[in-house]
Amino acid sequence: MITAECFPTPHLALRTTDPADVARVQGFADPQADCARRLQHRLAAALLQDPGPRALRMLLRRLYRDALQWRYDLAVTSAGLPGTRGLAHDADRFRTTLAAGGANFDRLGVIGFLREGSVWDPVSRTYRGGRETPASVLMQHYGAAAQARFDAEGADPGQPDVLTTMVTVPHTGVRIRGNRLVRGAAARVVAEQLVERIRARGLDTTGIESGGDPVYAVTADPRDGARLRAAAFDLLATAFTRPPHERLRMWQHARFLLVQGPAMKKGSDATVRVFLVAVGAVLLLTAPVLDQDVDLRCMVLGQAAALDMPADRLQPTELPGTWRWRVEGEDFDHGGTRRSEHAAWHAAYQDVRHRYRRRLYEPLWITVGQTEITVTEHDFAAVLTRRMHNHR
Repeated sequence: MITAECFPTPHLALRTTDPADVARVQGFADPQADCARRLQHRLAAALLQDPGPRALRMLLRRLYRDALQWRYDLAVTSAGLPGTRGLAHDADRFRTTLAAGGANFDRLGVIGFLREGSVWDPVSRTYRGGRETPASVLMQHYGAAAQARFDAEGADPGQPDVLTTMVTVPHTGVRIRGNRLVRGAAARVVAEQLVERIRARGLDTTGIESGGDPVYAVTADPRDGARLRAAAFDLLATAFTRPPHERLRMWQHARFLLVQGPAMKKGSDATVRVFLVAVGAVLLLTAPVLDQDVDLRCMVLGQAAALDMPADRLQPTELPGTWRWRVEGEDFDHGGTRRSEHAAWHAAYQDVRHRYRRRLYEPLWITVGQTEITVTEHDFAAVLTRRMHNHR
């Protein structure tokens, strides 16, 4: 069941120690869970109609777009994040695409404005002093992680301060350019571009922390971002046709693809979280719990290191009180779980009947719990009806 516990509060959002502000930030898990449940129910209902691969991909795209719209609608009626300094909350940024607004520059490392009570220093263009917050500690950690990745992988050829994330789409082997980590001189250029971009919008750049020695994560080119999202939808649609033991890995890859390919200037993190939990609850037969730093793991660590996350280990291999069923043929494999043995046999019966109505007359192997049987188009109705009757 999807609950607020599926959406732990990101430490990046915890920029104050004021109890009322912290409670308001933590309360954001509730609307995320509400939206995810709505998307889950729509997806589950659509799957009962046995949509083909193309229809399922289009449905996943619609659900993602609806999550984007939900995030914008929420931004219109809400205030900004407590503890945030600098630019005022602007709901229009939640419907501005990266293609229209330019790449996002996310600063990593020491970020003074995330420390509570820090003071703006116009000479260094940084914030000085203050008390550490979960947000400031987290970003220092990922700044160090970004530098460590430079050391481990090396920079792009001819660009000593740039490291491009190459994303491999599983099963196809297609490689797509993801985000970039930039440091040193390249990071200082990014900081200047960021300030100039804000000034061009007619906004005051006082308080925009562009000094120091940061690392930036720069979002993928919008065309590559679109390819990453399309690959994620294709992967998730395919995952619904695969055995349960393969689905978690495919969902993990889709998670990485979606974080690497955000669509909007703001709000993509919550959009992706809601979408992933909604689809995961149907695909994995239990609602996944996300790590609080799921976005930063995917943005900074690289594909190999970001696939397995601590919260993924909470996924049960088998749900308590359920019966697993499976129908297999030479080129067919489909299954799931039900709350009773009778319901499991009934699900298998419906799957077999649908298969044979398509005039695909191969023998089918059926497993319910520990029971295994084989049926053909001639005897499946009698055999499975008897099984369902015996387990009412």
